[in-house]
Amino acid sequence: MAEVAAAVEKSRQRLTQRRAAVPVPEYPEELPVSARRAAIAAAIEEHQVVVVAGETGSGKTTQLPKICLDLGRGVAGTIGHTQPRRIAARSVATRIAEELHTELGQTVGFKIRFSEQSGGNSLIKLMTDGILLAEVQSDPLLEQYDTIIIDEAHERSLNIDFLLGYLKQLLPRRPDLKVIITSATINTERFAEFFDGAPVVEVSGRTYPVELRYRPLLDEEDDKKEADPQQGMLDAVDELGRIDPLGDILIFLPGERDIREAADALHKHRMRDTEVVPLFSRLSAAEQDKVFRPHRGRRIVLATNVAETSLTVPGIRFVIDTGMARISRYSHRTKVQRLPIEPVSQASANQRAGRCGRVSAGTCIRLYSEEDFLARPEYTDPEIRRTNLASVILQMMLLGLGDIEAFPFIDPPDRRFITDGFRLLHELGAVDKHNRITRAGRMLARLPVDPRIGRMLLAADREKSLHEVLIIASALTIQDPRERPLDAQQAADEKHRRFADEKSDFIAYLNLWDYYHEQARHLSHNKLRKLCRKEFINYLRMREWHDIHGQLLSQVRNLELTPNKQEADYDAIHRALLAGLLSNIAHKDEREQKGPPQKKQRRKPLTEYLGARNIKLAIFPGSSQAKRAPKWIMAAELVETSRLFARDVAQIDPAWIEPLAGELVKRSYLEPHW
Repeated sequence: MAEVAAAVEKSRQRLTQRRAAVPVPEYPEELPVSARRAAIAAAIEEHQVVVVAGETGSGKTTQLPKICLDLGRGVAGTIGHTQPRRIAARSVATRIAEELHTELGQTVGFKIRFSEQSGGNSLIKLMTDGILLAEVQSDPLLEQYDTIIIDEAHERSLNIDFLLGYLKQLLPRRPDLKVIITSATINTERFAEFFDGAPVVEVSGRTYPVELRYRPLLDEEDDKKEADPQQGMLDAVDELGRIDPLGDILIFLPGERDIREAADALHKHRMRDTEVVPLFSRLSAAEQDKVFRPHRGRRIVLATNVAETSLTVPGIRFVIDTGMARISRYSHRTKVQRLPIEPVSQASANQRAGRCGRVSAGTCIRLYSEEDFLARPEYTDPEIRRTNLASVILQMMLLGLGDIEAFPFIDPPDRRFITDGFRLLHELGAVDKHNRITRAGRMLARLPVDPRIGRMLLAADREKSLHEVLIIASALTIQDPRERPLDAQQAADEKHRRFADEKSDFIAYLNLWDYYHEQARHLSHNKLRKLCRKEFINYLRMREWHDIHGQLLSQVRNLELTPNKQEADYDAIHRALLAGLLSNIAHKDEREQKGPPQKKQRRKPLTEYLGARNIKLAIFPGSSQAKRAPKWIMAAELVETSRLFARDVAQIDPAWIEPLAGELVKRSYLEPHW
């Protein structure tokens, strides 16, 4: 009894301490959410779940946690606040801490993959949705939280859908828990219905009227033919220049290649006082930051759909929308995650148009017809409808959430994708033939990486190549640190050639890692940064790679795996990698090479390969193996753009496949022949 009394007293003291630490929030009057503060607070008081709808710029992300503090939340437990992106979790935490006049890591903290700055006394904790999902394993009732805010729920990523389903099941067991879902004004009724008629509080964004102009790409001489898209873009730029020759323009394009081509066309168009700036996620941080720096004259920003909701480009007066984007889709037929260019949904097109109504009245030119717009789907398919579900199934099994087909998803996944998810887990040895999780599956679920990469690490322990495979595996989880700036591609290729290996793109990662760490031993931080810039290596991504490697190293040690002290050979490294990439093997299609002689072409045609399930593919031209065209290869990923490409490729010995694939191999017996 004395122990219980002591524990109760300790808990009472902690509550008193936390209550005393609550700062008095202030609300910036210029933010639209401040005007709706009373309505939001009343809804939170009266309901367990509240949906807050408002566009970017309404202030909902930074002000909602402060409204919760005013209501006395964050004392009995923490206010958990999720963001879809790491960069947002960190920057939002910094902003809220500033507004509450406290140091980051005290009242307000954040936790993202491989980085945490929050303490036991934090009242508000920002994190990625993936982190909250991972915490479910050790805290199934989420008892450390008294309030959970799921931000940007309209993005409908896998993690968001998973969290919403989990919270729906959890709420009856946690009547004290409050859940707030924020969304752009996209399909908010779905969230309200899903949570049994939760109230929706609308918050208007800071917007001005936007005039829409439809300029479909039609040939002047033949209406049925489509005109040149680049000419259509240039005509739109000229049209907007007549409204305001200094007004900044944001142009939405499907991908990086389109951005490069558009930049070339705009430079040749010879416009006065105009700067052209690209914006896509693979750019270096310095190149991305260019968009946010003050400038003279007119600026034209060429962006992918990263500028739709996740990044706000300041000062945009006009938008030109090509109406297309690369959208990641899992192909049930080829079992490959594809990146096709396709028309964006009406909701995405409206988000794009809204980007030019932030500073003053704007104009958006759509390079397609109004009929085309009205014929498009209303919303983009949620990620769960277009992705491989292997890691989702594995996490659900580990968390004991039962059958994926019975889980309350807002949009249940396609049954064929569930079958494919189980097929991949079966290939990796993570489930048995009855679809029950195996010992290897439990180990894979504890590693914070894709199951394929986790499987490489388990095999590397057996192959005595864990030291090398840890470096390669952590590289495969980040964007390539080698940069190819638009204006210096040849110079970058020259610098990167020193890392290339004649048989494997994976070994190039080891060479880059060794080179960087050798330089880091002798140089100061400042000199190392300068060297990286000179060598076209992204310093921040190298740091991220280093951090992820450190985290994975501690995770594999927790699983009692031991990195090798002696250097592993090529075979041991690549057999381990192959364990996670069995469905990404291919052999040269000799039938293709033996056809009739081709007419002389300016560019040598790509060598055809035949992959698992008889899919046809080619080695990505940027690979060290593209010109060598080895007989048997494996690839880190197969990506479909203009065609199906194998990226990060290595030569393999076909004799390695059978022992790893076991019962996945089809066998045929032939009469012996010479």
